[in-house]
Amino acid sequence: MAAKIYTEKDANLSSVKDKKLAVIGFGSQGHAHALNLKDSGCEVIIGLYPGSKSREVAEKLGFQVMDTGEAVAAAEVIMVAVPDTVIPAVYEKDIAPNLAEGKCLLFSHGFAVHFETIKAPENVDVIMVAPKGPGHTVRSQFVEKKGVPTLIAIHTDFTGKAHEIALGWAQGIGGTRAGVFETNFREETVTDLFGEQVVLCGGASALVKAGFETLVEAGYQPEMAYFECLHELKLIVDLMVESGIAGMRFSISETAEYGDVTVGPKIIDDSVKQRMAEQLKVIEAGEFAKEWTEEYNNKCENFNAIRATEAKHPIEEVGGQLRSMMTWLGDKKVGEGQSQASYVSGSK
Repeated sequence: MAAKIYTEKDANLSSVKDKKLAVIGFGSQGHAHALNLKDSGCEVIIGLYPGSKSREVAEKLGFQVMDTGEAVAAAEVIMVAVPDTVIPAVYEKDIAPNLAEGKCLLFSHGFAVHFETIKAPENVDVIMVAPKGPGHTVRSQFVEKKGVPTLIAIHTDFTGKAHEIALGWAQGIGGTRAGVFETNFREETVTDLFGEQVVLCGGASALVKAGFETLVEAGYQPEMAYFECLHELKLIVDLMVESGIAGMRFSISETAEYGDVTVGPKIIDDSVKQRMAEQLKVIEAGEFAKEWTEEYNNKCENFNAIRATEAKHPIEEVGGQLRSMMTWLGDKKVGEGQSQASYVSGSK
């Protein structure tokens, strides 16, 4: 069944404009939501822990900054914009003690609610507004009078106004300009994890490394392997994003297209699809969530060991050398910018 889609005419900004809004955290999504809502005429406060490096940044952008608990107590709609693994501690310490009946908790990802790493009371609304793009894109598209397609979901509708608030918030960040799609917490969480693990991050990076290794082990220069298996991947993905798989195939050579349709299914065959289905079951059952939560609580010892090993892969060395010659890429190094990974490693 196709998702229900909402546009500008379906939303009413007053559902959030008449309320005090709090954004807890000022990272990728948090800062974008806060700035867009502020520019839409909403009253937004920022909740951060004492000593947060983001306090000065938020204040310079014109926001009132409070300690997290104070922000929760002061606001009617509270966006929880901290990493999945951090949410339980922040919720227990600062959010739960300051929730009052009729308030609204808002998330941009369903992990904590769906896998019950927190348990929200029944007398508050619990909703999700999840743009399908990183925070910097949510912000840049809004500034250009455009928007990013956005998901909304309702977990608890205590007040009877949860849906209005979700649509109003989505409109305030520019989502209704591009289309707002209705889903639920389970669907958003499971599909998001599945996409990251088997296609977008896990699948793509494993495929790139395997291709690189195959060429190098066969005696081909690592530079040639890098160009063919990693560098040019962006060109193909951009074509797919712009016009789908069919559009990509229209744009490449017939030689490349023939190799695509005849060899691709031999590499990514039914056995791969079966393992994808198995991993989907792992995600659905909550096994991955349990594993990741335990790993985080154990200070990411195994995760950090894997990171260190992956960083030493030959594709990283040759890639660094080649990228340094590509002046249009800039000088960005691994670790620059704000990401969930930086929270995991304890650097934020």
